[in-house]
Amino acid sequence: MKRRAWKRWFGAAAAMGVLGACSSVPLYGNPVTSGSHPSPSNYFEVDWWTPLVEPVTLEYGPRELATPAVDPDSGRVITLTRDGFVRCVAPGGTLEWSFKTNNRFSAGASVVDGIAYVPAGDGFLYALEVRTGKLKWKYEAGEALATVPVKSGSLVLVASESDTLFAVKTDTGEWAWQYRRDPPSGFTIHGAGSPLVKDGSVYLGFSDGYLVALDADAGTEKWEKALSSGATQFLDVDSTPAIDESGRLFVTSYQGGLYALDAATGDVQWNYAVSGLTSVLAAGEVVIASGDGRLDAYLGDTGRLLWSMNLGELAGRAPVLARGMILLANQRALLFVDPRTGKSRLAWNPGDGISAPPRVLGSSAYVLSNNGYLYALHLRGGGG
Repeated sequence: MKRRAWKRWFGAAAAMGVLGACSSVPLYGNPVTSGSHPSPSNYFEVDWWTPLVEPVTLEYGPRELATPAVDPDSGRVITLTRDGFVRCVAPGGTLEWSFKTNNRFSAGASVVDGIAYVPAGDGFLYALEVRTGKLKWKYEAGEALATVPVKSGSLVLVASESDTLFAVKTDTGEWAWQYRRDPPSGFTIHGAGSPLVKDGSVYLGFSDGYLVALDADAGTEKWEKALSSGATQFLDVDSTPAIDESGRLFVTSYQGGLYALDAATGDVQWNYAVSGLTSVLAAGEVVIASGDGRLDAYLGDTGRLLWSMNLGELAGRAPVLARGMILLANQRALLFVDPRTGKSRLAWNPGDGISAPPRVLGSSAYVLSNNGYLYALHLRGGGG
């Protein structure tokens, strides 16, 4: 039964037409640059692009870490860039408004019901009206915020770089509850995973190597599970948890590898022990995980490794499934990966690489390049 389901997943991807054999992995460059290769129309087309960040003299290795957010009602795109600005870009690439904060960003915004929730590096959570940019409220967390905010009922949840999860009331911006763990004494990985809210529970990992389940309304702990052992540093459980239809919870530990747990109890169902994993994606019967130098696919019920793609010295960011392809940012480029084989069919570098995972909405993907350009791509179901 599981094998047939796995074949059906492949069949759906193949039906999108993106799994054709390619003899090599073409690299396509910035369409803004004169003489660069055009985007391959059988994979995607660039609908529009717009520059957001002014270049800084002698800036070394610019990085944009915040995934763009999209208002599904208006098509407006909310970007958070390394110069501390929140910007709203209308469909077509026209800048509508901007809002200045006092530090760079580690994670993107989220947009719900016309409000953009912005996790800022200056220690504030901002609620801005998407249409006008007007400040609705701001909450002073006092700690640099590091995750995409998640709305849960009348609350919005966001975590800091200092291992605190804050719950803030969406109507007023007032504090509701918080949950904190003491960071370990050794080195930790920069960044954090966003909380996952499911059936009244919040699931989140921390840099001390623990995964916890909390009551979404009160913030009280339901269970905790240690997923790193035998080490004194880099214990982090920093992936945004994922859950499948069977109630199986997936998360990565930098030391311990990929875990599948019972979401209700925290009991470990299986563990694939490989160090360096930082992101996980549940896709039907398959689990996609990425991290230092690798992108993997596993069977969700058993943890059997299906394939592993070698990324060399690069780290794979959070993978995104779109139009039968896996889209993976690896800081140098955006990879279009065949989910059946783990082979890269295309690499696209729009300028100084890509650090933030793209935002996908339907057949559109929004990409923020490290040189501060925002691109809107139209994804196609072809391959070459």
